[in-house]
Order: sequence, then structure tokens, then C-alpha cells
Amino acid sequence: MELIDHTVINLIIFVLAIYVGYHVVWNVTPALHTPLMAVTNAISAIIIVGAMLAAALTDTGLGKAMGVLAVALAAVNIFGGFLVTRRMLEMFRKKTRPAAGSPRQEAR
Repeated sequence: MELIDHTVINLIIFVLAIYVGYHVVWNVTPALHTPLMAVTNAISAIIIVGAMLAAALTDTGLGKAMGVLAVALAAVNIFGGFLVTRRMLEMFRKKTRPAAGSPRQEAR
């Protein structure tokens, strides 16, 4: 019999990952938010590959269902991350002024 059960080890790793992730995200300077989102999208893409492999290698229906759920949630995370990153990048673009003869200025 093993000294420590695998479930306990996995639970300890999960709790430590939550703790480290919380402190990493909340201590990021605002200038690094956009690059951090890009890295998060890349990590989510790796998670999708891992979830597909895990779902393909399981024999039980529950394992396959959990794999499909993991793929779906990671896909939502990726698409949402790209939308947020795009909106963040649009905030840094310079706004162009309308031309002198544009209909917007004539209405004033």
C-alpha cells in the first residue's frame, strides 16, 4: 500500500495551483494584461489537445463525457480570451478624427 493516496496528491496540487494562479494574476501590472491574455489563450489550446487525448484514451462513458466537457469549456475560454484581447487592443489604438467635410460635422 502506498504512503499517500494519489487523490490526496492531486488535491494538494490543485489547491496549490489555485493559490499560485490567484497571486500571479492579481500581481500583474496593467501593461502586461494583453500579453498575459495571449499566453492564456495558448495554454488553453494545449488544454484542448490534452482533453481530446484524455477523452480518446478512456474506456468509460463518464471519462469520455468529462473529456468532451473539458474540450467545450477550453474552447469557450479560448474564444472569449480572443474577444477580450481584441477589445483590449482596440483601447490602445489612436482614434482618428473625422474629415472636415464628413456628414457628422455638417450636422452640428
